[in-house]
Amino acid sequence: MSERPWKIPESVLVVIHTPALEVLLIQRADAEDFWQSVTGSKDEVDEPLALTAAREVAEETGIDCRAGSALACSLRDWRLQNVYEIYPRWRSRYAPGVTHNTEHLFGLCVPEPVTPRLEPREHTAWRWLPYREAADACFSPSNAEAILLLPEFAQ
Repeated sequence: MSERPWKIPESVLVVIHTPALEVLLIQRADAEDFWQSVTGSKDEVDEPLALTAAREVAEETGIDCRAGSALACSLRDWRLQNVYEIYPRWRSRYAPGVTHNTEHLFGLCVPEPVTPRLEPREHTAWRWLPYREAADACFSPSNAEAILLLPEFAQ
């Protein structure tokens, strides 16, 4: 059995929302008080960010926004990034000495709230909230800030 490779400290955050600015939040399985948008790291260093975003959305919610899907044109790269310190509780997933992650922001507009298909090892619950309430419910300050940018990027 081979060891699991280190996580790549470059990730995406995808704010899934409706035209009415309702936002989908999902609850982490490993920290029940942590509500968040879809997040995930690149699988390969050279994996395109849009591919990472579409893959993570599909894995974490069952929503298909990959190339060729009906929602592919609704996945938008906001061309913003956050660099933040990795929470100590998750730092062991990264190579020794890695303490920071670069997170790239995306938005995905769906026509109306949908029922996501969660991966129970990762997330245990979901809810749709108006964007300001969603920002208040996020554990991550960078996730909350991204959600508060939604009116600007949803145009």
